[in-house]
Amino acid sequence: MGDVGIGLWGLAASLLLVLAAVGISFVRHLRLERDLLTAVVRSVAQLVLAGLALRLVLETDTHMAWAWAWAVGLVPFAAASAKRRERRLPGLFWITAFGYTLGLGVSLGVVFGLGVMPLEARVLVPVAGMVVGNSLKVVVVAATRLVDGVRDRAGVIEAMLATGFTGRRAMRDVAADALRLALLPQIEITRSVGLVFIPGALTGLILAGVDPLDAALVQAALLFLILGSAAITGLAVVLLGAGRFLTPDQRLEAPGRSGT
Repeated sequence: MGDVGIGLWGLAASLLLVLAAVGISFVRHLRLERDLLTAVVRSVAQLVLAGLALRLVLETDTHMAWAWAWAVGLVPFAAASAKRRERRLPGLFWITAFGYTLGLGVSLGVVFGLGVMPLEARVLVPVAGMVVGNSLKVVVVAATRLVDGVRDRAGVIEAMLATGFTGRRAMRDVAADALRLALLPQIEITRSVGLVFIPGALTGLILAGVDPLDAALVQAALLFLILGSAAITGLAVVLLGAGRFLTPDQRLEAPGRSGT
């Protein structure tokens, strides 16, 4: 198989499409030029740093503990990112960290405990990254929809609490809607994979010379892990997050009313 490395020239050539996007933004007055350029610079810097770090972690003589440290370290970074994107939900960092720990733990337990994939650094690091990275989108949407739902349905929730419903029951519909909307994009990705688009892991395996059928099976397993982990993490976020708007005596503190 030929070398698929692109080098600096290939990287520079790929930026032509970004320049096209910048041009579209300028002509159509979208005011996204700075965001596009900042995103490109940050992505290159972050990916280069990640590549250098992964080169060290994935060396054959590097102890497996470093790969586990990488996987565990993803949790606080992702939780902090979720907190930055949705600041209206109190305690989102710790809620998300718990959800990630639970979802990632179950996923890795299935992968390695049942022998789906070998327990090696070159497997652990990318699997953990894909699980946490894809769950982040679900967490942010779930948290945002939860906060918006509590705010918009505050009257209904308060009425249910006043008539004797428990806080969990009063919040149930809002939490369910938030989780449903957060999971729908990932469900659509899983549903349309292989027909509408070829996902990154499958593409990477094929470029690495893996038989396309074997690569497709690996990709399917990864998609199932991502979907299940996202559901577990999102569920933890909406259930624990909903409780943040209830006082110990079962009163609602809706967003925007008491500094929440």
